[in-house]
Amino acid sequence: MSVRFVLASKSPARLKTLRSAGIEPEVIVSGVDEDDVIAENPGELARLLATLKARAVVANLSDHATVLGCDSVLEFDGEPYGKPETPDVARERWRMMRGRSGVLHTGHCLIDTSGKQELRELSSTKVQFADLTDEEIDAYVATGEPLVVAGAFTVDGLGGPFVTAIEGDYHNVVGLSLPLLRRMLAEVGISWPALWNSQKPFTYNESVASTYDETRGGNPRAQAAAQAVDSLLENTGRVLELAVGTGIVGAELVALGNLVHGFDLSVAMLQRAKVRLPGHVAAADAGRLPVGDRRCDAVVAVWLLHLLDDSEPVIAEVARVLRTDGVFVTTTEKTEASRYADDRVPNDTRSQDSLAHLVAIAARHGLTLDGATTFQGPVRNTGEAPTYPLVRFRRV
Repeated sequence: MSVRFVLASKSPARLKTLRSAGIEPEVIVSGVDEDDVIAENPGELARLLATLKARAVVANLSDHATVLGCDSVLEFDGEPYGKPETPDVARERWRMMRGRSGVLHTGHCLIDTSGKQELRELSSTKVQFADLTDEEIDAYVATGEPLVVAGAFTVDGLGGPFVTAIEGDYHNVVGLSLPLLRRMLAEVGISWPALWNSQKPFTYNESVASTYDETRGGNPRAQAAAQAVDSLLENTGRVLELAVGTGIVGAELVALGNLVHGFDLSVAMLQRAKVRLPGHVAAADAGRLPVGDRRCDAVVAVWLLHLLDDSEPVIAEVARVLRTDGVFVTTTEKTEASRYADDRVPNDTRSQDSLAHLVAIAARHGLTLDGATTFQGPVRNTGEAPTYPLVRFRRV
């Protein structure tokens, strides 16, 4: 079974740590106000903040997931230190820390909603700091890095040369203890390799299909997507939709005057699509379409290419079935649009729906980019709504 693994943190360092270990989590920012939380000691503060983050994300989930919340606090002379936020505070912090040692506590809270289990753990690592000069402190603070990290330092970034030794788990200092997380996952019945295997697209079974529309923005997002697609179709009238899903977008395209035929691999999704598009849906792989060469005027793919390990076979099939001057309309940069809305950095691995990648692959198969538009998705936990790009390729 696939595991929906959610990281309740916008920390780029934690995300990078998981990716380096072979895990690509879903990231949902908790929105917890850390400044209003108090505890009896720095370690308990880190654990409490991690718990509040995980619980805040779980409270907004509509289907089962395994959620990890983390928070780091530096203990120095018995006092907790988080992000300094301002240059003056960061400089003062470093003048206190230089040449001395502190303890970096990272709280971990793992909630498995299907098993109704919540685990709360703490990992602590002793950190020895170099004896920095005032000039080095000023230069480091000027980079902006220490302002936005717990304890005003990193061990995996610009601050690395200023950490002379650690006693304990290195990854814990980065912000997430991998060995501890492995043990916590085992306690809720999830093996570490299972998370490697879960990086494939979700299996759209009945449990997923039954809540798919309501958890993906419902009719408002479907209408926005369909209107954007329709604006690029040039009144072709007949549309082949790949990964038609529940047919929610296809039905909106029909309402706009198009005749839609849809293919999908999920029987559970097709059971819903056939209600919306009766007689016009079938089970088929987008990489092996049961359609003759040069038979289609328009092919549409919404929320498909970003799920694939390799999007080229699908693009090659699209090129095969399109008539000369036919068009292929697809979403692009889906993951990046969501990341920007969550105030996160871009993905540092190539996505199969990145625009540069699609343009290069499409060109190899006789498709040329010649149109684009956007549509807006539903508001996310950050209060921001992602803007999704939609592009058109033409068969030449």
